[in-house]
Amino acid sequence: QVQLQESGGGSVQAGGSLRLSCAASGFSLSRACMAWFRQAPGKEREGVAFINRDGFITYADSVKGRFSGSKDNAKSTLYLQMNNLKPEDTAMYYCAADLDRFTFCSGGDYGYWGQGTQVTVSS
Repeated sequence: QVQLQESGGGSVQAGGSLRLSCAASGFSLSRACMAWFRQAPGKEREGVAFINRDGFITYADSVKGRFSGSKDNAKSTLYLQMNNLKPEDTAMYYCAADLDRFTFCSGGDYGYWGQGTQVTVSS
């Protein structure tokens, strides 16, 4: 079955960096839309980065220039490199997959989700 497992979260000071990973199983990354979402307490869930089968990535305006997504199809792993972190980046970060499409991945419904990894940025 489809499984997504995030790792790499933690606590850092503002200006620091973290690299999140998402280990996927049960499907091929080359045949799915992948995404990173985040949700802070009391706020709506926000799509951070969307990655299509070819590795083309779109980012939320709030993270452009600071976050960089990538994937390794052979390792079935998705990554999110987060640099110059800000306190407002504090949230639970989720990896998600949509197996019904592999292009035009921005937004839309993602049917599979990981359990999330917490990122906390202190000022």
